[in-house]
Amino acid sequence: MKLKTTLLLTLLSLGAFAQTKSTGNIALSTNMAATLTLNNTTSTVTLTLSGPNDRWFALQFGSFTGGMQAGTDVVYWNNTTLVDARHIGIGSAPSVDAINNWTLVSNTNNSPASGQRTVVFTRPFNTGDANDYTFNYADANIDLAWARADTPTFAVTVYHGGANRGVLLNTATTLGVDKFSLNNAQIYPNPSNGDFNIKSETIITKVNVYSQTGAFVKTVEVENNADNAAINIKGLSTGVYLIELVNDTEKSWKKIIVN
Repeated sequence: MKLKTTLLLTLLSLGAFAQTKSTGNIALSTNMAATLTLNNTTSTVTLTLSGPNDRWFALQFGSFTGGMQAGTDVVYWNNTTLVDARHIGIGSAPSVDAINNWTLVSNTNNSPASGQRTVVFTRPFNTGDANDYTFNYADANIDLAWARADTPTFAVTVYHGGANRGVLLNTATTLGVDKFSLNNAQIYPNPSNGDFNIKSETIITKVNVYSQTGAFVKTVEVENNADNAAINIKGLSTGVYLIELVNDTEKSWKKIIVN
């Protein structure tokens, strides 16, 4: 079963700087969620995938007509890594690719109480591997299917059961940009005298400051990876500066006017 997901474009109107678009956070089930973020500048896709901490969970993506369709790209968490694989048909465990093209960004046991794990991995749009789906930044949608083990196990040979796969069939869903994205961070006051605040729904690890022409000026580290930060760039010449907000999974650009 599949979920047809519309990718919404988040363009940064800062000349040659990064262009990204995202599915936003998709609730696949009561304890599974996924986000795919495409970066057109680096030609990379970032997958954030959450699922139960005591069993395997999987996501199929690409263009297809149903779950476990032979030849479709799939990844699954096996309690060690995100396995890069390909479906060989219903009733059979996926075939593991010879090369895993996904690179770990983060692996978080959300909390023992929640029983949830969130993993973040990234890979190129086109890996050059015939077994891998090729992401195209121009595409407006992508098909998704999900599954998880019906009992606590990391052996993908264990059948998932009808209640542990898919969400919707042939459904087009218009999604907004995830509010927990750095793209939604607010900077105030703006203009400022060089003292300003950043308010975000997600953590910020550092802030890079560039001139309007793109020349690097300085980096401000954010203490304790906070979601709100007070930034001081007093002493810089008056004018417009580009502010790059950074955390472990994404970057976002803003403008600040110093007067």
